[in-house]
Amino acid sequence: MVFMPYSTNIEDFDSLALPWEQLLKQSSRNHIFLTPTWQRLWWERFGEGKELLLVSVRSQRELVGIAPLMRNDSRLSLVGDSDVCDYLDLVTMKGHEEGVCLALHSVLEELEWCRLDLIPLRPDSVIASHLIPLLTDKGYTVDATQIDTSPEIPLPEQWEEFLAGLSKKDRHELRRKLRRLERAGEVQHRCSKDLGTLPQDLEDFFRLFKESGAGKAEFLTPERKAFFQEMARFMMQRDYLRLSFLELNGERVSANLCFEYDDSVYLYNSGYDPRYSRLAVGLLLKAHCLRKAIEAGKKRFDFLRGAEPYKYDLGGKDVPIYRFEVKRQTA
Repeated sequence: MVFMPYSTNIEDFDSLALPWEQLLKQSSRNHIFLTPTWQRLWWERFGEGKELLLVSVRSQRELVGIAPLMRNDSRLSLVGDSDVCDYLDLVTMKGHEEGVCLALHSVLEELEWCRLDLIPLRPDSVIASHLIPLLTDKGYTVDATQIDTSPEIPLPEQWEEFLAGLSKKDRHELRRKLRRLERAGEVQHRCSKDLGTLPQDLEDFFRLFKESGAGKAEFLTPERKAFFQEMARFMMQRDYLRLSFLELNGERVSANLCFEYDDSVYLYNSGYDPRYSRLAVGLLLKAHCLRKAIEAGKKRFDFLRGAEPYKYDLGGKDVPIYRFEVKRQTA
């Protein structure tokens, strides 16, 4: 399959793993859910019954794009799902977005499919900004739907600058809650850093996750729990995992599962003991993680998908998340 000057091929995770990592470093839209580690773990856990179509795009033998696709009967989609992947995309070298999309279009013309389901996508994704306009121009039918929102914060250089950026009410409430927690007893923040203790740390996280809401307990199926356990181990080995706890008088009362990747921190999931809800232990651990991200020089704190109130209490600004359903041209 060829679109000059780009060549395309169907490859696998083994052949693409190392160049994939290098390509992400040269991409303008690099995020944790596009790493080959994440994509491969998802595929190995949830890909049964589907056909993997990892489309590589090269320009003069240099890898400039990867389209992680899969096919289920007549439906094409991105590798991943909206349950455990907050957003997905193509992987493209900066400056090659248009060429990669043109090359991918030539592949789509040759593959057999009836519907291309692209979810979940940020508005600044390569798919939303380049592929969808191209497919529309080529005569494909495209239905776009906003499915969610993903609040995030651009991080300043100093914690006090962050506080100054909050509304007067939110700044006052955060400081008041911090003082109240300090009066409640001995407060400690712990971060899981040892593969040996990770299994028990994850069990504490799962307990707090399930206790903090009935929907979360239903979400944590045995299959998803196994994915989280495997994913956390691999992410810790790569030094991406930030599994943190707030302890009050020696008891773990809230937990955050974050990723620190590139210039961003992603708040992937969290939980707290509802017996301590009056002390806002969930919110205050997130504020602590925000402060640590600022001190580490990170540029963005991504709360990921969902419109929970605490995200806005901490200054989050909405980014819409979309689904694009593409149908082929009919003769």
